[in-house]
Formats: sequence, structure tokens, C-alpha cells
Amino acid sequence: MRSVRRLLTGLSRAVNALLKGVVRAYRFFLSPWLGSACRFTPTCSLYALEALDRHGPAAGSYLAARRLLRCHPGCAGGHDPVPDQAPRLFSRLINPSSDSPHP
Repeated sequence: MRSVRRLLTGLSRAVNALLKGVVRAYRFFLSPWLGSACRFTPTCSLYALEALDRHGPAAGSYLAARRLLRCHPGCAGGHDPVPDQAPRLFSRLINPSSDSPHP
């Protein structure tokens, strides 16, 4: 059981590092050409990096994608920090409640 948990933890860290690498590559290569278009603070790419750090690859990717979908010319923008808690779906997957139907 420990080896499975260790394998999953290692896989999660590898996926997280890969996703953060993609965001950093965007920030280094594409962002300077595209200019500052983000309507939020922190910027969408910084938000994605923080969400991945705080909540891991699954919940962090979900939060980053949700943020990107909200960032468009018609939105007001403003201060929008990464939430302290992972979205409910992800917190239930990680820590299922004791009243779950599974034995």
C-alpha cells in the first residue's frame, strides 16, 4: 500500500512540475510577444502557478482553466486570489467523508 501511495505521490509531483513548466514557458516565450492582456491580479499565469503549488495538478489545473475562461475583454477583472480551499469536488476526492457509502 505504501509503494502505491509513493508511486501516486511521485506521479502527482511529476505532472505538477510538467504543468508548471508549461506555464513558465508561456511566461518566458509567448507572454512578452502578446503583451499584458490579463484583467486580473495576480495575472492568470501567476494564478495558475500558485494554484498548482497550493492545490496540486488536478485542482490547480481546474482553477487555472476556470480563471482563463473568466478572463476576456468583457469582464471587469480585479483582484482574484487563489482560494485557500480546493474546490469541493477535489477536496472530496482527496478526503472522502466518513459517511460515504463505501465500506
